[in-house]
Amino acid sequence: MTNSPANATSAQRPETPFCIVVLSGPSGSGKTTIVSRLEAESPVPLVKSVSATTRAPRKHEVDGQDYYFLAPEEFEQRRARGEFLEYAEVFRTGCWYGTLKSELDRARKQSAWALLEIDVEGAQNVMQQYPDALTIFLTTPSVDEFERRLRARGTEEEHVIQRRLETARRELEFANRYQHQVVNDNLDRAIAEIKSIFDNKLRECCEHA
Repeated sequence: MTNSPANATSAQRPETPFCIVVLSGPSGSGKTTIVSRLEAESPVPLVKSVSATTRAPRKHEVDGQDYYFLAPEEFEQRRARGEFLEYAEVFRTGCWYGTLKSELDRARKQSAWALLEIDVEGAQNVMQQYPDALTIFLTTPSVDEFERRLRARGTEEEHVIQRRLETARRELEFANRYQHQVVNDNLDRAIAEIKSIFDNKLRECCEHA
């Protein structure tokens, strides 16, 4: 999904240097809401990368829009051919997720920045391959707030919540490896901060173009 012309002028669009944006954060940090707002409000055109996964589609999920749903055999074949930018087994579930390199090409063709909403492990791989990527770690004021948000969903069993909290604590240890850390204590404020980060990155890219 790309921004409408109203969010990026025709003069900007062809001149916008390509950039990879990596957004990570524990469950409950508000990534999905943040990404949705950024797709509509970003000062630069964005194309959200669609992840590939071996898990089965959930109700209302659309192949190619929510995820690329791949059979385990196809996922492994593509991994062996080097088609993934990053990949990992998530939460020890046996389900694999990954970002196809073709997603970067899809963004480039639309003169947009590629927005990768990925976990910490995948982000480290991207940082190694693309040290100039713009990296943002989204968090909340405390682990207690993570837990409150997870429980407020009312969609997960207790053992799943505990597993996600354990993962959140581990992921927080990597926060200082990101160029920017944004505390999502207020949605509008967090969005404004990220948009400011985008503006600064765009100026930096244009100066070095």
